[in-house]
Amino acid sequence: MPISTRQFVSSTFAIVVFGILAVCALIGSSIWLSERSQSLSEAVFKARDVKALAVDLRSAFQAAESSQRGFLYTDNEIYLSPYDQAKQRAAAAVASLPAALVDYPDLSPAVEQLTRVAREKVSEMDETIALKQARQEADALSLIRTNRGKLQMDEINVFVSGIILASDDRLSALVNEQTENAIWLRLVSIVDGGIMLLLVAGAVYIVIKYTRELKMSQRALARSNESLEQRVTERTAELAIANEHMRAARDRAEVLLSEVNHRVANSLTLVSSLISLQARALNSDAAREALDETKTRVQAIAMVHRRLYEAGDGQDVALDEYLIGLLEQFKTTTGSLNAIAVTHALEPMKLKTDASVNLGVIVSEWVMNAYKYAYPDQTGEIRVVLTRRGDGFGVLKVEDDGVGRREGSVAQGTGLGTRIVSAMASSMGATIEYVTRSPGTSANLSFPT
Repeated sequence: MPISTRQFVSSTFAIVVFGILAVCALIGSSIWLSERSQSLSEAVFKARDVKALAVDLRSAFQAAESSQRGFLYTDNEIYLSPYDQAKQRAAAAVASLPAALVDYPDLSPAVEQLTRVAREKVSEMDETIALKQARQEADALSLIRTNRGKLQMDEINVFVSGIILASDDRLSALVNEQTENAIWLRLVSIVDGGIMLLLVAGAVYIVIKYTRELKMSQRALARSNESLEQRVTERTAELAIANEHMRAARDRAEVLLSEVNHRVANSLTLVSSLISLQARALNSDAAREALDETKTRVQAIAMVHRRLYEAGDGQDVALDEYLIGLLEQFKTTTGSLNAIAVTHALEPMKLKTDASVNLGVIVSEWVMNAYKYAYPDQTGEIRVVLTRRGDGFGVLKVEDDGVGRREGSVAQGTGLGTRIVSAMASSMGATIEYVTRSPGTSANLSFPT
């Protein structure tokens, strides 16, 4: 039966309306599915960022701990630069975790614990470094041996691993949702058939391509993590070998330094003996006296190097032991044991090598000066007192009960000893004070310890 114009128009209108409705449904469905895909993509990137943030946090703490150990083992402050950078990275990562894990409410307690442990770990590393810088190696080593830092690092690794696992789970769930989204898109495309065949093909192509790229990104991230872990393992092994080499080099340097101190002490002793021979060969009493004073100064310096060699420490000198030996040597040299008594009351303390040399020369000058001028009748007592103040300074006193320093009197001797004492005190940042006693004089030196 032929179709009338009205039927044709009605059929055409129905087909057009149906086509428009199908196209609108397809477009609406496509728009909704695309927005959902975009939302899922953003969620995937967020989950990946969470995992990257956790990996960076663990890497930062491992780098900070490696730099800390390098400084503790070598005392080389070059390790503190990467330590500070790693610590800043760790602090930034910890600060970013709460915002990054807003979609992980179950991890909130873990984030709080991780934040606390991270602060404690940084505090522990800062404390060991501060002790090392303050030359309190024993305290730093004792703190390390408590294993508190290791336990804190283990806790950090546990929390970070939990965050990585949670992000991996979320990535898997998001990938499943992406797959479901692609299936729905294909179903809609099949229902609407040939109306939007090209659009459906394009949408399927885009979804498949995106899914393939997402899987490729996941595989690349997995390979990157494996490579990173391998590099960390290799770097840890290299660092251990380097530490062994540095320890061996340090031991060799200590042996060489000890040998140098031994040779310097022997050489200065030889110089002192040569001065004594030269003094005995002179007829001038003034020249002999000047050479004897020079010999005393040389012996004071030689004894510092002898103490360094015997103690095996190339940096610090036990000041009380050094001064006792110096005073005993002075009494033996001057033969004043039965004439002018030289006594001492020395509080134990340590001082750097250069400062110890300066202090020894000052003590020699003051004791020699008191021996020569304080007691004209050659009987009396010279007291050497060493104490520690509470403000980081030590006090050295050389006292006598002799004739004292009279105001307006002409200074005895050449004045060389006074200039030497002033120069030595200035070089070690010390202050000198001469106090008139009744009777006698007290020469006081305040110096930083």
